[in-house]
Amino acid sequence: MTQGVTVIDTALLDETSDKAKKSDRLRMNHNFHTSVQEPLNRLLNAVEPGTYVRPHRHLNPDKVDAIIVLRGKVLSVVFDDDGRVTDSAILSPADGVYGMEIKPGLWHTIVVLEPETVIYEVKEGPYAPLTPENFAAWAPDGTDKEEVKNYIDELLNTTIFS
Repeated sequence: MTQGVTVIDTALLDETSDKAKKSDRLRMNHNFHTSVQEPLNRLLNAVEPGTYVRPHRHLNPDKVDAIIVLRGKVLSVVFDDDGRVTDSAILSPADGVYGMEIKPGLWHTIVVLEPETVIYEVKEGPYAPLTPENFAAWAPDGTDKEEVKNYIDELLNTTIFS
């Protein structure tokens, strides 16, 4: 390949998934941007079942969050300000539902449904860590594993099985 070109292939997905499986958080990024200060941050996010992405939003600074599932399956959930589910979709390239774009300020999360799921994610830069007001106070903070498991089960039951 020409210098400056990165190929996204099975080997890269496998390598990133292997790192995710060994991670305490059951997820791992592979960044394509060379600096978090770039105006566009692009990355692979390998995620495993059991990882917890606390419901959050991108507000102040407002940022669009765009994801494309390259492999595997996730449940994407959008909430109102009180934590009620307002929209959900199962994203799976095998089923012809590839991704979504989430407007700034919308509360959202994903629940990983299949092992070795890899998402291509694009966010406006520069990177800004989420501030406390961008994490949903009505959702578990992630410190209590049993609370997180119950919350994820509840999301699955109210979105997929209802």
